[in-house]
Amino acid sequence: VQLVESGGRLVQAGGSLRLSCVASGGAFSTYGMAWFRQGPGKEREIVAAISWGGGTTYYTGSVKARFLISRDNVKNTVYLQMNSLQPEDTAAYYCAANRVGRVDVTAGQYTYWGQGTQVTVSS
Repeated sequence: VQLVESGGRLVQAGGSLRLSCVASGGAFSTYGMAWFRQGPGKEREIVAAISWGGGTTYYTGSVKARFLISRDNVKNTVYLQMNSLQPEDTAAYYCAANRVGRVDVTAGQYTYWGQGTQVTVSS
């Protein structure tokens, strides 16, 4: 399974970005999907997760009401809409897939990972 992220770039504080992650080579519609991020000098953390059918989602507290995770099982793509971006959102954002299909906040439960896309928010 290959996961390829895109959409990261430099943006001013208060701006918006939409990240995309396209999956190939596997059964995307059965996977639980998530976005993680790792900022400079920080550990990797969960940002948002979505179940195989999209019916269940999870957001870490700092992004609730600002970010929206969604998926299109026809296009084998998961999205992360990020609004009201702040400098503390600066990080490499990684897409990940788990084979159990559910929402999970633990990085170790995810089998497949993308290479990441860089989001930089300037103040």
